[in-house]
Amino acid sequence: MKKWLMVVGMWGILGAQAGWGQTDPWPSVGNEAKPWARWWWMGNAINEQTITQLMGEYADVGFGGLEIAPIYGAKGYEQQYLPYLSPDWMAMLRHAVKRGDSLGLGIDLTVGTGWPFGGPQVRLEDAATRVVYRTFEVQAGMPFTKKIVPEDPKQLSAPLLSLTAYDERGHAKVITNRVAADGTLKWQPTNGRWTLYAVFEGKTFQRVKRAAPGGEGYTLNHFSRDALNRYLSRFDSAFHRKPQGIRAFYNDSYEVYGADWSADFFTEFKKRRGYDLRLQVRELFSGDTTANTSRVKSDYRETMAELLLEQFTVPWTQWAHRYGSATKNQAHGSPGNLLDLYAAVDIPEAETFGSSFFPIPGLRRDSADVRNVDPDPVMMKFASSAANVTGKRLASSETFTWLTEHFKTSLAQCKPEVEQCFLAGINHVFYHGVTYSPEEAGWPGWLFYASVNFVPNNSWWPHLDGLNGYITRVQSVLQSGKSDNELLMYWPVYDNWDDADGRMMTFTVHHIDRWLQPTPFYENLQLLHRHGYAVDFISDNLLAAATVSNGRIRTSPDGTPYKALVVPVTRRMPEETLRKLINLARQGATIVLQAVPEDIPGLGNYTKRHTTFKKTVAALPGSGAVISPDVVSALQTQDIHGEPLAAHGLGFIRRNAADGTYYYVVNHQSNAVDAYIPLLAAGNGMALMLDPQSGAFGKTPCVAMNGHYGVRIQLRPGEAVIVKVGAETGGAVPDWDYLGQKLDEIPLANPWQLEFENGGPELPKSLRMDTLQLWTRNPDEVYQTFSGMASYSTTVTVDKTADPALYVLELEKVHESARVYINEQEAGLVWSLPYRLRIGHLLKPGENSVRIEVANLMANRIRDMDRKGMEWRRYHEINFVNIDYKPFDAADWLIQPSGLAGPARIIRYKSE
Repeated sequence: MKKWLMVVGMWGILGAQAGWGQTDPWPSVGNEAKPWARWWWMGNAINEQTITQLMGEYADVGFGGLEIAPIYGAKGYEQQYLPYLSPDWMAMLRHAVKRGDSLGLGIDLTVGTGWPFGGPQVRLEDAATRVVYRTFEVQAGMPFTKKIVPEDPKQLSAPLLSLTAYDERGHAKVITNRVAADGTLKWQPTNGRWTLYAVFEGKTFQRVKRAAPGGEGYTLNHFSRDALNRYLSRFDSAFHRKPQGIRAFYNDSYEVYGADWSADFFTEFKKRRGYDLRLQVRELFSGDTTANTSRVKSDYRETMAELLLEQFTVPWTQWAHRYGSATKNQAHGSPGNLLDLYAAVDIPEAETFGSSFFPIPGLRRDSADVRNVDPDPVMMKFASSAANVTGKRLASSETFTWLTEHFKTSLAQCKPEVEQCFLAGINHVFYHGVTYSPEEAGWPGWLFYASVNFVPNNSWWPHLDGLNGYITRVQSVLQSGKSDNELLMYWPVYDNWDDADGRMMTFTVHHIDRWLQPTPFYENLQLLHRHGYAVDFISDNLLAAATVSNGRIRTSPDGTPYKALVVPVTRRMPEETLRKLINLARQGATIVLQAVPEDIPGLGNYTKRHTTFKKTVAALPGSGAVISPDVVSALQTQDIHGEPLAAHGLGFIRRNAADGTYYYVVNHQSNAVDAYIPLLAAGNGMALMLDPQSGAFGKTPCVAMNGHYGVRIQLRPGEAVIVKVGAETGGAVPDWDYLGQKLDEIPLANPWQLEFENGGPELPKSLRMDTLQLWTRNPDEVYQTFSGMASYSTTVTVDKTADPALYVLELEKVHESARVYINEQEAGLVWSLPYRLRIGHLLKPGENSVRIEVANLMANRIRDMDRKGMEWRRYHEINFVNIDYKPFDAADWLIQPSGLAGPARIIRYKSE
């Protein structure tokens, strides 16, 4: 099996670059700690030379791996298209894997082109299936001349699965065997009026979205193992049943529209639920809101969830393991139990879609560039919870999808969005995405229609190592040790399923306002987070395997045990789950129920199951479980408290390592925080501090506070810090410097020289300016259409004979990122808020040179091209659309501010 982790001394490398010296207390880094990216192979118009070149550029800027995703191609390059999985295409895949091995870049692969799973090997009988039903009225003594066939002409070939007859009192009988092959009904009632429900195995006829050449075809039936096996056989043939060096095979979010059935569904349903669904089809298709209808639909939805898990997710993972590879799966959007689906794969993957509001001063969020759905970190926690509960090391995320409109995303906007992923437990970020583009495609090159376009043609590409380095440092910590969340929360999925509205129920990112946010589960989670508790979710199936050890709930041999399990208000709970909760409580686990569950879900064998459930409920009060509407007070009564960090408005996540506990702490507020804050895991009088933005680190003393040790946390809006407590610190680790009292400031008031270094459409002439200002303030069109890199240079005189102090360069407005040089020595990147750098170690007494290399966005150049009617987007399929999925046109955009605007100053602080 190909090793997942290629360990290198990344912290040592970063430390040497930052001048840390030889002692490095932070985790070693492999390629999985670096950000990965989805790599769009457009039309599979690929060749070895360009693959070699591009992968080198990706590695140089700090990527750790690529997920190959073939999609539709660019027009005019059809002769270069390689058919998907052809020998020539396989040769390119092998070259990419080999090149990745030499560069330390891992390779993942989507199992198909575009999305979802599908292709030319999917015959109609294996294609995504939907139930088609039709009702007929039959009366005794009246001739029936209609044919029992679907009403929809497109579904006329759909086979009849069942025909159920209901009399006027609601009694049902199955008469499928009374229908001839041509649809003629050979049955006549002897009395009364009857309603017939005919159920057919229809097809969605959905085809693969954004398919690459050679990948076109029907979408797969995800509820049939036989269909899956026939689908995967094409890959077996292309791979010659030999491992290909793929780290993980990937499955995108479930976008199989209208697929709600499978040919053997009636059989599977009876086997799993214990009754004949054919005798309840009226309820299944009913719009009534009766309890009976809700129960039938709950059973239907539970069966669909089990089929997706057992007929697709589990056997697909087993198939990948035979090739020495892992599986990486996005379960959201599916009709399955998200926690069970995520838990069944090796790397559960969440997704961020759109942008979030953060009150960080100066952070741009233009209303015209925002999708109508904000990402919700709770949605991401389904993937991370499944990983934590089952002891998996990685939880990934498709990140930055439609973060803003094309060409307008800054690195500063990426930072809090990815931090929100980290705070939700994600520790393996995938950018969406990077597009393979040959040199002859010119500028802006080939681009994908929903990506942030992390491509070498992007103006800020030379500064991308700032974001990549930050993510690498954070993920090196978040991938070490084990998750240290103290609470489990039961997800009452049966409350969702027990709903008479509709039939199929999918748990999508875009509709969390329907199935997630209005629930007691969500309300309690928000409450617990506000009180500083760290929570993972658990399903009925995962809970069944839980054990108790020393009063803690253990869900896997490799995971950190939990202090308590919280059950929010739950209407429908299986008796087996309630019995498990009671057994855990009797064994000494802390179980907090907000209320007693009302009843069991489903209809099958209801009377007997309901009686058993009531007996189990009667045993609940004497089990040791706590029943309280106030879960926070109940936890505190059990001496289980949240982190005081939350009271300061700080986001955090903990990791438990062998030699201590890591806290990743973020300030997404509008105000700064500078306070001693108790950390519940702190075990001695010293802590290690890491600045993941710059890589600097040092040790700091802790102070005793209310029975715990407190650490001084000093964060301005937009900043993050990592604190390690409980570890021994040697004398070689430097002291951590806090910024103390502001002593004075030195304005950068001398004239500035502005030189344009690279970019286009042409390089503007140099400018001399008395005060610092944006280059787009110049009315000349050449400045307003330029996208690329320019350097602002000046000098400043510093008197360093005063007492030792910390010198910080602070820039007011940066559009959009900047690399700073002091006396021609690199001081670092300012790519996120707040725009400041410590530069004291590079300053000298007297005159100092300051050069600030600034990159703007691609937007102004694209605007110019569209205003001039220049053709730069010519793709098959969806072509290129804007954030509202309308044809893209930047001609009416406003000029995006570019460059630096004042004031710029050096502030001298007292060191503390």
